[in-house]
Amino acid sequence: MKSHAIIPIFIPHKGCPNACVFCDQKKLTKCEEPVLASDISKLIEKHLSTLSGRSISTVEAAFFGGSFTGIPIKQQSEYLEAVSYYKKSGNIDKIHLSTRPDYIDDKILSNLKRYGADIIELGVQSFDDEVLLLSNRGHKSDVVYESCRMIKEYGFELGIQLMIGLPGDTPEKDIYSANELVKIKPEIARLYPTVVIEGTGLHRMYLDGEYTPPTLEESVNITKEMYKIISAAGVNLIRVGLKNPGAVVSGNFHPSFRQLVESEIAKESLETLLLASHLAPGAAVQFKSGKKSFSNMTGYQRSNKTYFARKYPAYKFTYEIGEDVPDGEYVISNIMAEQPE
Repeated sequence: MKSHAIIPIFIPHKGCPNACVFCDQKKLTKCEEPVLASDISKLIEKHLSTLSGRSISTVEAAFFGGSFTGIPIKQQSEYLEAVSYYKKSGNIDKIHLSTRPDYIDDKILSNLKRYGADIIELGVQSFDDEVLLLSNRGHKSDVVYESCRMIKEYGFELGIQLMIGLPGDTPEKDIYSANELVKIKPEIARLYPTVVIEGTGLHRMYLDGEYTPPTLEESVNITKEMYKIISAAGVNLIRVGLKNPGAVVSGNFHPSFRQLVESEIAKESLETLLLASHLAPGAAVQFKSGKKSFSNMTGYQRSNKTYFARKYPAYKFTYEIGEDVPDGEYVISNIMAEQPE
């Protein structure tokens, strides 16, 4: 059962100064018009009524779909005041917002502090200047480093969003971005594969032959490597992959993208364990995982079970939940060797 609840407040494209080639927040959020400050109380009350009795330990009100700090500061304050009332009363625990790296300064951060904001996510997308230019982001990477420094200096929790496969991108640039993210040490991160959404600038580039989207396999493979770098550094990856964005043109969107990535990571770990075990042909091999990692161990739609059965037919594989196995880790044993004589 989830102990963390999000109350989403959608403000699609609000505060966005330009049209990034990949973006259509109205399609991504399924919300045509932004929530008004005057509607926030009703929205929060509605969500809170569904959380009663569910043992929720943390409730966040989160502004999604726009660049919150790009909104005129008077309107930011109206939004924040409506939400902070519920934080002061103890009905919500955190205020969460997303914005652009070039819309951070002392005045903005001081105002956010005044109203009790807690988490600032930056849509960084890439640390490579060419990728930022071709994606029409409107700023260079030096702005990202400075914004992150200021956010941390003011004591906010920092989040960084990266995208995979933007115009001008390469696997090497994606790995570079993942490593730069780790150096900054945000508390949370998100990884999004680029998808071509109908009507965007990227769609026009796709139609004109100026952009070729990565395949699903390519997106999974590079995201897997970035995931390993970021998670190994202790950064909480709160999302990997998009929810259904609607009107996808390219075909590399997958509703279970995160599990595809985590299944591949599990497969790598299991195969490393198997090859290092030097078990003789005919051995009965047992893989174990924690309860939460079991579906990744067996693979999306049992893909890992199929992989090992086909590649290593000399072994008999079983997959079990180990109560003492930490989530995200795996162990191997020869169950025949463990049986009493």
